[in-house]
Amino acid sequence: MDILKNISECLQNGEDEKVTALTKKAVVENISVKEILFNGLIDGMNIVGEKYKNHEIFLPYVLLSAKAMYAGMNVLKPMLINEGVPTIGKVVIGTVYGDLHDIGKNLVGIMLKGAGYEVIDLGNNVQPEKFIEAAKKENASIIGLSALLTTTMPVMKKVIELLKEEGLKNRIKVIIGGAPVSGEYAQEIGADAYSYDSCNAVETVKRLLKQ
Repeated sequence: MDILKNISECLQNGEDEKVTALTKKAVVENISVKEILFNGLIDGMNIVGEKYKNHEIFLPYVLLSAKAMYAGMNVLKPMLINEGVPTIGKVVIGTVYGDLHDIGKNLVGIMLKGAGYEVIDLGNNVQPEKFIEAAKKENASIIGLSALLTTTMPVMKKVIELLKEEGLKNRIKVIIGGAPVSGEYAQEIGADAYSYDSCNAVETVKRLLKQ
């Protein structure tokens, strides 16, 4: 269907008004909400993610495409709720307590939403207990922890300890990311994975949800 291809291409170009108009048109033409979402919006965002990963485009282009994706999602949201179209997974993300940096975390959120995941973004300076509460309340499968300061890294370990105390460690996976952390640190504190950038975060979430 050409209209879905057009939605994907306009999204890649960051043309939010065109994406809104085309999404509305697709709805009027009785194309299923699921098709518009996956074959139009998410298809476009996946291509943007690949280009960003391969250094073919830069961050400002990603942000423009994300804005266009949200414009299309705003049209579809009421119908997605009414039709009960399931998301492919729920992820709670946040920057840990004591750390106010959130650019990397925000980009991870954009990429995950673009890939079709429901993202519960707790913001920055998040207490360990808040991550657990949100994951339980939202029935999320994954918690993503971000830190940019070495002094806040131990908070990540605290989140994992709380998960173990509540017997949730097997049900809820933990991904960590940020400049000071590494795969070795993830292993050391018992995290399920380490992600080095936003595109890798999407791939890691996909892999963990298949386990």
